[in-house]
Amino acid sequence: MKYGFVMPYGDARAAAELAGIAEAHGWDGFFVWESIWGIDAWAMLAAAAMTTERIRLGTMLTPLPRRKPWDVAGQTSTVDNLSNGRVILSVGLGVTGDDRFWLFEDDPGRKVRAELMDESLEMLRYLWRDEAFEFTGKHYRSRKIADLMPPAPPPPVQQPRIPTWVVGAWPRPRSMRRAALQDGWLPNFAPVVEPGEKPGELTPKELAEGVEWIRKERADHGLSMDGYDIVSEGTTKADDPDAAATVRPWAEAGATWWIDADWSSMDPVVVRAEAERRLTAGPPRIA
Repeated sequence: MKYGFVMPYGDARAAAELAGIAEAHGWDGFFVWESIWGIDAWAMLAAAAMTTERIRLGTMLTPLPRRKPWDVAGQTSTVDNLSNGRVILSVGLGVTGDDRFWLFEDDPGRKVRAELMDESLEMLRYLWRDEAFEFTGKHYRSRKIADLMPPAPPPPVQQPRIPTWVVGAWPRPRSMRRAALQDGWLPNFAPVVEPGEKPGELTPKELAEGVEWIRKERADHGLSMDGYDIVSEGTTKADDPDAAATVRPWAEAGATWWIDADWSSMDPVVVRAEAERRLTAGPPRIA
């Protein structure tokens, strides 16, 4: 089990400082929130790369259908090279039904965003190489030309690609398949319910069912679970002497990462103080 921490709000200076504290106190990953019209997540991660040597760095998460995949490729490759191969790219379809995130465009709908996600994930495989390529999709295209000048961004240190975690809605097969064929599953619980009925919260039991589904799906595609990540997110307290008890059921269900995230405040002063307190206490490591 590896342990990560999300800084829910703050600037590049805060990210650089907190990532260093996280590394010094035994955390394995440091993540920042990527917004629409906000502080640039990849600038924050670049700053964090300069103050750390070991800890993994990533977003939680990047709304990939809202971004141009070639821009994402350039940003991730840049930070992966700067950090000597420590980037994780976490992606999802993006927030729906919240005006704050649709100030500048209309939501094209889940179906279109899913199409954009699939094309972006496919294009990233080529964009993380320093050569032109041909691609024809419903939404994106690329032409192969003889001379790329100025050149494409250098390939990331991590090959064949930067590890990519994808939100998968359990038990929706199409959504889960998208996650299964990448490098990690960010679980979302989306059972079919009657009108007016609430779906409830994801439990370790549902997580274990999703892990087994992914195992079979990857096997059908000739892929093993070696190196594949199952990511659980929750909140533990700095002063909880048995914080590991919160994590243990998820680990037993198959999780390989625990991401500690407290979204209760986005006041930068509050976040900075509480984040340092939580990070200094160390991860809720299972003995």
